This record gives sequence, C-alpha cells and structure tokens, in this order.
Amino acid sequence: MKKTILFTILALIVNVFCFSQSDAEIKNEQEAIKKVIQSAYVDGLQNEGDMAKIDAGFHPSFNLLGIGQGQTIWALPIYTWKENVLRDKASGKIPRTGDKQVNIKFLNVDVTGTAAMAKIEFYVGAQLTFVDYLSLYKFEDNWKIVSKIFYKFPEASK
Repeated sequence: MKKTILFTILALIVNVFCFSQSDAEIKNEQEAIKKVIQSAYVDGLQNEGDMAKIDAGFHPSFNLLGIGQGQTIWALPIYTWKENVLRDKASGKIPRTGDKQVNIKFLNVDVTGTAAMAKIEFYVGAQLTFVDYLSLYKFEDNWKIVSKIFYKFPEASK
C-alpha cells in the first residue's frame, strides 16, 4: 500500500515537472505573443498597411467574428480584411497618423502549451474603441493570430 501511494506521488511530481510550463517559459511566450500582435495587428493591419507584417502574424485561415442581427454571426476572413487595408492605403486613410493612430493595452495574455488568448484594449488616438479577444496558436515558425472576437464601445455623442 505504501509503495503504491509513494509511486503515485512520484508519478504526479514527474508529470508536473515534465509537462507543465515554467513561469519563465510562459513569460517568454507571452512576450512573443505581444510582439506578434503589435507587429501584425497594430502596426501591419491597423496603422501601416504592411502586408509582410500582416502575413507574418496572421494565419491564412484567420477569421474576425462579429454579432449580426438576431442570433447571427458574421465572419471576415483575413484575405478580405487585407483587401480593405489595401483599398484604405490607396485612398490615403492608411498609414494612420496623429489622433487616428491605433494603439493597444494588453489586459491579459493566457498561454497553455501551443494555444493562447490575448485580451486587449484597442484605442484610436486616446479613445477606447474596442476590447478585442485574439486567439493564437503556436506553429513551427511562430505564434499566429487565428481568430478575433470583440466588443465595440458605443460612440460618444458629439
């Protein structure tokens, strides 16, 4: 009986040490995720319209999901979003400057193995506009943003 209990405890200890991520590993992954989001989403997609940065940080299967009428959900794939960015760049809306520039604040980056979720505040200038929830997977080359849901704050009356 004692041997069985001792073996079980030892197995649990080995499992914890072998299969859990250390605090240092998690912090490293969180920093890598923050860099991907800043470069691909904020700089590439929102502020600069830099397709190389977007492609480096977004998975080709990425979808932005939003609430439609009633119980519906709409989806915007990354290739359509990139087309919109190219159109905005051609019309002069991008690159953003001054009070039109997007910046973010990280509220939480949760990592478990090769899956992660980042909760961020999205500002246009000083105005808090969205809270975004970005899902990421770690692939062989890097973390990639694979989906986004969001909450849009009502616009203030002018």
